[in-house]
Amino acid sequence: MSPITHLLAGWLVANGNKDFSRRERTVITLAGICPDIDGFGIVAEALTRNGDTPLLWWSNYHHVLGHNLLFGLFVTLVAFLLTARNRAVAALVFVSFHLHLLGDVVGARGPGDDQWVIPYFLPFSPHEFSWAGQWELNAWPNFVITGLLLIAMFSLAWKRGYSPLEMISTKADAAFVHALRQRFGSPNFSVER
Repeated sequence: MSPITHLLAGWLVANGNKDFSRRERTVITLAGICPDIDGFGIVAEALTRNGDTPLLWWSNYHHVLGHNLLFGLFVTLVAFLLTARNRAVAALVFVSFHLHLLGDVVGARGPGDDQWVIPYFLPFSPHEFSWAGQWELNAWPNFVITGLLLIAMFSLAWKRGYSPLEMISTKADAAFVHALRQRFGSPNFSVER
């Protein structure tokens, strides 16, 4: 699935508890996209592709290094430590991380029959998880899922007074929420940040 889809799904998980702080929501949201950190190898691969010894970091390691239980446990532990040992946040980080893996299993096939697999138990087992019905990245179900996540994000941003933009800039976030509320009116209840 698209990184945007993973981000929106992680943000929805982060909003499972309206009492979470901005930092807690950010940690949970980022857990939903952090498995794709192994995708940054595409930069090294692109820069070295015409050389004598190209670095195939994306081809060989994307959906490998960050898409397994060991990395998920590491991310959960880091989140636990970053959020003052908040078990609820750590649990939702684990859920957000695994929602990413599930999304990739169901909807991340490349062109042709290039199916993405998830080596979930690496380095302890080479077994890979896949689903024969995996649809392509640009298939309609991914667009529908992303659209539904966008609708949910707009609705929550309007109701709660913050959006995923809060992770980047509170000023941009406030402007976005203000624009939503000018267009659709204010919610009928007070919103606490």
